[in-house]
Amino acid sequence: MITLAGKVAFRDLETGLWVLEADDGKTYLLAGGDRKLKKNGARVEAEGEVDTETVTLAMVGPRFVVKTYRFT
Repeated sequence: MITLAGKVAFRDLETGLWVLEADDGKTYLLAGGDRKLKKNGARVEAEGEVDTETVTLAMVGPRFVVKTYRFT
């Protein structure tokens, strides 16, 4: 488990996707959490796991599976 902080953003690619633009300069495809997490521009601190095994068509960065989060 790791903790990432950053800004949630909606990307208008294909059918649309949600990403975390992390403070570490990387962008992660958001997975997990609930729909309250998906607020464009919201600052969050999230705990979860980076999934490097799953292949996605999004091509925005690694998939981050959110276990818990809080707005900051």
